Amino acid sequence: MNSGWNPFSWLCRLTLRLAGWRLLEPPLPMAKAVIMVYPHTSNWDFIIGILYRFATRLPIRWAAKDTLFAGLPGRFFRALGGVPVNRRERTGFVEQMAQACADSPHFYLAITPEGTRSTVNHLKSGFYRLALMAGVPLALGCIDYARREVGIIGFHSPSGDEVADLAALADAYQGRRGKFPAQQGPFAFIDMDQAWRERGGA
Repeated sequence: MNSGWNPFSWLCRLTLRLAGWRLLEPPLPMAKAVIMVYPHTSNWDFIIGILYRFATRLPIRWAAKDTLFAGLPGRFFRALGGVPVNRRERTGFVEQMAQACADSPHFYLAITPEGTRSTVNHLKSGFYRLALMAGVPLALGCIDYARREVGIIGFHSPSGDEVADLAALADAYQGRRGKFPAQQGPFAFIDMDQAWRERGGA
């Protein structure tokens, strides 16, 4: 997306390559997308993902609760692409991010559907509902420890048919492995906003 040589971008790219990672960098054929990042089983995923963000110079964003963005730490998280989410608002995560998408000329939001590094028995549906509400495709992000590949492996336009779309996503991610494969969640949904409310969110 950005032209010209950038020393920090070059350093991030070099760091990933020295660590044995191959960057997957297909051209993004759209100005806006929800990037689902699957699987997510390790704290290292965030570090590798941030390095990829700066290595490719893609303005990828990620969401977190707004209390993390107060003061000096907040400036740091925003510089890394963080977007604050107010869980006290009546509108939920999907609605807030859909509005942010509508307000931005370019919008690439990374979401980990598993929502946690621990073992889960479902995916949270927020990434899917956001793509439908915002009218944008899903970019299929992956940090594959088996192949040592990080990046975007393809694209999918959700149809609204959850069964068919989940089957297509499961097929696209076939063989992709997180750092701890046994912790990868299956391609089945639970509502993200409901899960957040159960944890004391808005």
